[in-house]
Amino acid sequence: MSSPLPPLRLKKQEDRRLRTGHLWIYSNEVDTKITPLTAFEAGDLVQVEDHRGQPLGTAYVNSRSLISARLLTRRNVQPDQVWFKHRLQQALALRENLFADPCYRLIYGESDGLPGLVVDRFGPYLVVQITTAGMERMKEMVITGLTELLNPAGILLRNDSSAREQEGLPLYSETVSGNIPDETEVIENGISFTVPLLTAQKTGWYYDHRLNRSRMTHYVKDKRVLDVFCYAGAWGVQALQAGAKSVSFIDASARFTDVAKQNAQRYGKPEQITALSGDAFEMMKGLQDDKQQFDVIILDPPAFIKRRKDIKAGMTAYHRANQQAFALLAQDGVLITASCSHHLAADQLWQTARKAAGTQLVQILEQGYQGPDHPIHAAMPETAYLKAFFCRPLSG
Repeated sequence: MSSPLPPLRLKKQEDRRLRTGHLWIYSNEVDTKITPLTAFEAGDLVQVEDHRGQPLGTAYVNSRSLISARLLTRRNVQPDQVWFKHRLQQALALRENLFADPCYRLIYGESDGLPGLVVDRFGPYLVVQITTAGMERMKEMVITGLTELLNPAGILLRNDSSAREQEGLPLYSETVSGNIPDETEVIENGISFTVPLLTAQKTGWYYDHRLNRSRMTHYVKDKRVLDVFCYAGAWGVQALQAGAKSVSFIDASARFTDVAKQNAQRYGKPEQITALSGDAFEMMKGLQDDKQQFDVIILDPPAFIKRRKDIKAGMTAYHRANQQAFALLAQDGVLITASCSHHLAADQLWQTARKAAGTQLVQILEQGYQGPDHPIHAAMPETAYLKAFFCRPLSG
């Protein structure tokens, strides 16, 4: 039998958010006179209590982080391998019910009851990212649970996210099971892509836009398409497969515009495909100077606002990008503008796009969100980060 966990006592009324289903505890909510945070090592398990000492569940702590504790379960139990496997099975059951191909986000942190853990599946390979000290302590359970459940050909740890620095964790990347190839195949919406898995961005693929990319295909037949911040070409390649007349890719990385181009060549002719590498703002300006126009433009940038302190500069970047995109849009064209910045609300993105359009009347045709393999935790708006608008400016 495991020994009782030490308590983490909350101040009076600071249990209200947890009782609505939220999983985070901030340092200013802890009664540090009774249970000082400095008494715990980063990643220690604790029993969370309200101000009267009534148990609220089990969490792990880290005094270095503003989010000083994250709840794992509402029960007063110490998570073990059986508990962990149950969480994984629940997550897998959802994805297997949703997707015919084994390519998806298998674990999305708090939304799957596993805060600090992300797992992406690429057929026989898994890419795991651990971002908190508490989940780092459970790393062996993560690897064991995934191995027992899926018997993958390889598991890659991409623990190089900057979020780890806020937890006092080192950055590293390593293969912890089997073998990971330099490249692997991803199947999304029935289309196959090659991704350089070992050196890819983040965990390798942005599955969150899957449904938005599917909706995009309804707008592109016989159209000239511009895919800005293209990465491996997920948007543009699917546009080409859906009948686009031509696709132009833009990305800061020449390596990834090459990957996008190679992926596109499976579904289109060389003369239909253009790849431009360099600063996206400069590339769009160059296209405007050349009097080029596009019928459909996809603007899917990286997070311009990663922290609150980035909001002002980030808003300027979103406005500038959308302004340039509208300038390149042909009459009756469609702009798909997106943001993965949690600190930018959907209405703020729309207002930014509206202002970027100047005096043009702009219609919203559709609004998109993250896909169901990135489920939103009903009590945690923090888990809802992706937004996209399908916009059409009216001339005259």
